[in-house]
Amino acid sequence: MAGNSNIAEYSVSEISGAIKRTMEDTFGHVRVRGELGRISRPASGHIYLDLKDANAVIAGVVWRGQAKRLKIQPEQGLEVIASGKITTFPGQSKYQLVIDTLEPAGVGALMALLEERRKKLAAEGLFDAARKRPLPGLPRVIGVVTSPSGAVIRDILHRISDRFPLHVLVWPARVQGETSGQEVANGIAGFNRLTPGGQIPRPDLIIVARGGGSLEDLWGFNDEIVVRAAAASDIPLISAVGHETDWTLIDHAADLRAPTPTGAAEFAVPVRSELLASLDDLSRRQISGLLRLIASRRTELRAAAAALPAPRDLLALPRQRFDNGGERLAPALRAGLRDHRGRYFAAAGRLSPHVLRRTLTVLGDRLAQFDRQVRRALVTGTDQRRHALTAASRGLTPDRLARTLALSRERLGGLAARAERAHGQRLATERARLDATTKLLDSLSYKNVLARGYALVRDADGQPVRSASGIAAGSALSVEFGDASRLDVMAMSGDGKSPPPRKAKPARAKASAKSTPKGQGSLF
Repeated sequence: MAGNSNIAEYSVSEISGAIKRTMEDTFGHVRVRGELGRISRPASGHIYLDLKDANAVIAGVVWRGQAKRLKIQPEQGLEVIASGKITTFPGQSKYQLVIDTLEPAGVGALMALLEERRKKLAAEGLFDAARKRPLPGLPRVIGVVTSPSGAVIRDILHRISDRFPLHVLVWPARVQGETSGQEVANGIAGFNRLTPGGQIPRPDLIIVARGGGSLEDLWGFNDEIVVRAAAASDIPLISAVGHETDWTLIDHAADLRAPTPTGAAEFAVPVRSELLASLDDLSRRQISGLLRLIASRRTELRAAAAALPAPRDLLALPRQRFDNGGERLAPALRAGLRDHRGRYFAAAGRLSPHVLRRTLTVLGDRLAQFDRQVRRALVTGTDQRRHALTAASRGLTPDRLARTLALSRERLGGLAARAERAHGQRLATERARLDATTKLLDSLSYKNVLARGYALVRDADGQPVRSASGIAAGSALSVEFGDASRLDVMAMSGDGKSPPPRKAKPARAKASAKSTPKGQGSLF
């Protein structure tokens, strides 16, 4: 201890602070090239990552404010050049690179990232041809997502004005830089959120346009958020990014790719003069066709009219039948009137007051006679029913009913005694017959034979064994004795050797041994 008394003493914080200052003063701002390894994005918005090569790993961090301004978003496996400063993190005793900018390490890295992203989005079905929709033939409103200050929008407006002037809405967006992807995606989504028939008309077609440039300049249109916005658009979309040789991922997701922004305008609208010429030509053809059709129908009508008879000839025969009917109508009406008058007078003669009064008198006499007959029949029937009821009531006196009941009870008692005697006799007869049958069964049963000292041998199926020749060596046998006890044995072979016997149940074996007659051995 005494030898170390001159060494300076530091606290942990002092040592950590000194190392931090040394690291920052020594390296300052650096550019580090490496491959992105582990990438973490916690809820705080910061990005934590690893930069690695074949021999070492450096931890890196991108603070939340800087993460939004990155030119490219970090993805695992991408080779990048990170710019920032080296510092330490005293809480874990490690050093790290605080990254300000992140850019791909050359075009090769960007191409590798682009190809990987293309495969990923294609696997999700965002580039499928079945998802692409046809463009409207003549849109009323066109929405353009591009920079409002560039030459692209002027070319598009000039081409649309030349071909077919219509309403064009421009959604301003940066088409190059760190925020270009987000702004273009917002423009596509914004046009789709417009309400049809609202204050701002909803476009029938969207054009996303930008002039030519390098891969880095067009990188915003390879952003995943732009591709997903184009694929999710309900409005048909034309991609016109770069020159004809430039391809971006939005070109695959769009419903149509135009080689240039001017070409997009040509795809979007037809030429008005050509439409008018086509309309005039169709109108002339329609009028000419109608005239030819009318002439043809007129000729056909004249030919049909020439083949038809004259109208007076068509009406001559019906007119003659009408005249003949008119001549016969008046005599027929007079004859019918005379016939109906005769019938009326004949009926009126039968309906005179004298005849009606006589008929009513006859019917009244018949009704009075019928009434008298009914009354007599009712009186006679009532007297007969009264006499029958009186005769029946004489036979239903209480004494007579009591005598009848006593006789019936006496007869019932006799029948019950006879039935009881018959039942006893039948029961005795059946019991005697059952006893005789039981004695006969006992005399013929094999158990009487077993009681005299014999045993019954059964095979494994429970069938009696009648001969030793039918038993195979080692077969399981059951021996029954006279006291109903059983013994399980195994049959021996012809040389006198017996296989190991089956282990019988202890209780049954014990009972069998006790019941076996003394001096009687195995049958085999």
